[in-house]
Amino acid sequence: MSRDDVATLTHHFAIITRKIPLHPIADDAQYEAAIEAMNGLIDAGAGDEGHALAPLLGLLGEVIAAYEDATSPPPDAAPVEVLRLLMEQHGLKQGDLPEIGSQGVVSELLSGKRELNRNQIARLSERFGVSPATFF
Repeated sequence: MSRDDVATLTHHFAIITRKIPLHPIADDAQYEAAIEAMNGLIDAGAGDEGHALAPLLGLLGEVIAAYEDATSPPPDAAPVEVLRLLMEQHGLKQGDLPEIGSQGVVSELLSGKRELNRNQIARLSERFGVSPATFF
């Protein structure tokens, strides 16, 4: 590959990546931008395997799936695992959840000595913007 080829590719790649994130997604804002780009590609017909941008849509789908896999609890996750994941995603420590109790209560929940009650689940689902069913 010549220097001119590299320069041309660099130019085109910069233009593409302004619109379509082709890197690991780091946060929810980047995730939303990636979803918007994916929807735009689908609307443009890239969902058809014969479309010139179909491989780009496939790559973007893989980037989005990797973020979703890394940030979503497994479907059979125990409530405490969901809570741990949400705390990690939001950079929270045990003392940062006064809506469910003291740091000691949170510690007992995380260690399995206690289970979440309905009030705690309601407060957590509101705080994190998830369905209460997430904790069942």
